[in-house]
Amino acid sequence: MFTVAEEELADLRDRLRRTRWGRTWPGTDDSELRDLVAYWAGDFDWRAREAAINALPAHFADVAGTRLHYLRYDGGTPDVLPIVLTHGWPSSILELTGLAERLAAAGFTVIVPSLPGYAFSQVSDVQTHELWHRLMTENLGFSRYAAHGGDLGAGVTARLGQAYPEAVVGIHVLAVADPPRYDPDTLTPDERAHLDRQASWLAEEGAYQHQQRKRPLTLSPGLADSPVGLLAWLLEKYRSWSDTPFTDDFVLTQTSLYWFTGTIATSFRPYYDHAQGRVTRIERVEVPTAVALFPKDLSHPPRSWAERTYHVERFTTMPRGGHFAAHEEPDLLAADIVAFFADKR
Repeated sequence: MFTVAEEELADLRDRLRRTRWGRTWPGTDDSELRDLVAYWAGDFDWRAREAAINALPAHFADVAGTRLHYLRYDGGTPDVLPIVLTHGWPSSILELTGLAERLAAAGFTVIVPSLPGYAFSQVSDVQTHELWHRLMTENLGFSRYAAHGGDLGAGVTARLGQAYPEAVVGIHVLAVADPPRYDPDTLTPDERAHLDRQASWLAEEGAYQHQQRKRPLTLSPGLADSPVGLLAWLLEKYRSWSDTPFTDDFVLTQTSLYWFTGTIATSFRPYYDHAQGRVTRIERVEVPTAVALFPKDLSHPPRSWAERTYHVERFTTMPRGGHFAAHEEPDLLAADIVAFFADKR
């Protein structure tokens, strides 16, 4: 059971009420942040959210010396196919519960682990895809399984397919890795346009990524000490990267989860490890791959770009949805996953 002590809850509310606000910059509207802080300090019902978290089908496993937290949803059909879903940043397993329920109803056994250093899973020096494979095969006893992920989870999912093609029947991802090498003279016009869009996005939106990769320990103390700073850091992403507005309760539940578990600093670890070369490079993924792109997500590569690195069998452009597609459009995403794996059971 995850129970926040009354003293911790009182401390959070006290910090919120004693916020030292900076001067508002011309052109910057911080009214939404102030409204959310007032709600967080007052009427936001953490105990109801806490009860909902504790009602989830949670389990723990020791994998390679790492205590991993995961949710399990059993589909219960004769031809059940296990699938592991991996969330990204700034997120948690809570983003994936609706998708997991839909996939279980469609006959999958769904495993939803918390990334190492996020909420309830320990930080680990073992690469995440290695932990996932050992969890699925050694701890849970699945010889074959599927995988899905977005954001950081898309990278974990691709590495699973690359490393364990004998066990991974296919992968479904919401983002693709750039090819490790390519001849610029072979780029199509669509691929050149994609790279131009990517460069513009990094210039306009990528500062957070650069900071979390290069100087995470400069950023971490302030976000770990100030709930308003933490909320501001996360809220910007929820608002600018989504197509469907998140409820205040969902945003504050996610932020509270980071706050009460003290894991905002360790959530930056995947970014830092990638920058330090501690993560296996995605070279070539030969297992069957499906790519689903949502219009408000961060990147929209053409199919040919994905095919440089992945064995793409399905490529879907969705009519709506953003970076947090599993929460924004779970019906669309579940239907695409079910369709892709229909002949792989």
